[in-house]
Amino acid sequence: MKIAVIGTGYVGLVTGTCLAETGNDVLCVDIDTQKVQQMQQGIVPIYEPHLDILFDRNIKAGRLSFSTSLDDGLLHGDIIFLALPTPEGEDGSADLSYVLGVAQHIGKKIQSYKVIVDKSTVPVGTADKVIDAISKETNVEFDVVSNPEFLREGFAVDDFLKPERIVIGSNSEKAVGLMQKLYKPFVRSGNPIIVMDERSAELTKYAANAFLATKITFMNEIANFCEKVGADVDKVRMGIGTDSRIGKRFLFPGIGYGGSCFPKDVKALHKSGKEVGYEFDILNAVIKVNDIQKKVLIQRIETYFDNDIAGKTIAIWGLAFKPETDDVREAPALYIIEELLKRDVKVQVFDPEAMPNVKRKFGDQLTYALNKYEAATGADVLIICTEWSIFRTPDFSRLKTILRTPIIFDGRNLFDIEDMEKEGFHYNSIGRKETNI
Repeated sequence: MKIAVIGTGYVGLVTGTCLAETGNDVLCVDIDTQKVQQMQQGIVPIYEPHLDILFDRNIKAGRLSFSTSLDDGLLHGDIIFLALPTPEGEDGSADLSYVLGVAQHIGKKIQSYKVIVDKSTVPVGTADKVIDAISKETNVEFDVVSNPEFLREGFAVDDFLKPERIVIGSNSEKAVGLMQKLYKPFVRSGNPIIVMDERSAELTKYAANAFLATKITFMNEIANFCEKVGADVDKVRMGIGTDSRIGKRFLFPGIGYGGSCFPKDVKALHKSGKEVGYEFDILNAVIKVNDIQKKVLIQRIETYFDNDIAGKTIAIWGLAFKPETDDVREAPALYIIEELLKRDVKVQVFDPEAMPNVKRKFGDQLTYALNKYEAATGADVLIICTEWSIFRTPDFSRLKTILRTPIIFDGRNLFDIEDMEKEGFHYNSIGRKETNI
């Protein structure tokens, strides 16, 4: 099938590459000329495990190509995926200007039947707005489908190639048939393609992300309570995670959720509720608790140093919002860095993939280390913000030697309490007892 993907962010590029992998002829379109030139040269503009292999293979096979021309995409594709940004507006709502702008252009240029697929995460009712924007410009037949993505950054390729489910929102038998044909190679193991109306499909994505964000936030609340009463959140987590009604995933406490999806989608769903006169009280609490949780380590560090951390040197391991990605959007590490800089702290950082993105934001305000030990050298405190595997088994003897003082504030609970006591570290984690030196 001939496919066009408009937008080459995490979702668009993974979508286009994986669809090419099953033999489709895919043209990816983006307005960023430099980015398109890089991709035409075989350079993947984002870090996502395994994407580079598929990307290179499908370019060489001639199934994956790139353009800056939206008109080229419309001529090429029978199915047009819209994988465009829907950034958070000032009031928390999703900004649909990119989606509706492209829809209007499609209406002006469309010459034959197309299926327009909303792949972006969009509020309920967006498909209707896209239909209206296109219909105002043309009488040519088309269908609009809501096809939300459920890709986890760091696992996006695997999630696309082996989806737990595929959601298709459309009342058009013709469009549904084409989408089922397109996705058939990905569900050979029997996982479902679920067909529903457009509005239900749009809400499904928001409901999924809001529920997972709520689950994370609830465990952060439990972790904070554990510290007050002397309980161990790891034991509580295992105790409830074995209940099949709850499950083991998304129960790890930490310093809040981040990324391009959870913060934006929770706020957008909350705002959508207000627009129709419904108050999501649970989401109010989720947003409030997560904002506080991102900065909880700052309060603890200040307490440890009697509210005087000016002039201290603090090392940070991990900048991305989660491991196996270079994405720093809404990453807790950024909030911590901002608070430390306000307090005249020298900050030394290391992340395996995300430092270029952080440098674009903070420039020379930070010291960017070549490895985790260089970041820790001479620091008064080490903060762990992202659970990269390379941070899980450090040489504690070496770490104790290069840190000015053996103090670790761990926002991801990477280490065992007993081990840290034996190693002689002051170790503060989330929802567990504190070890002192």
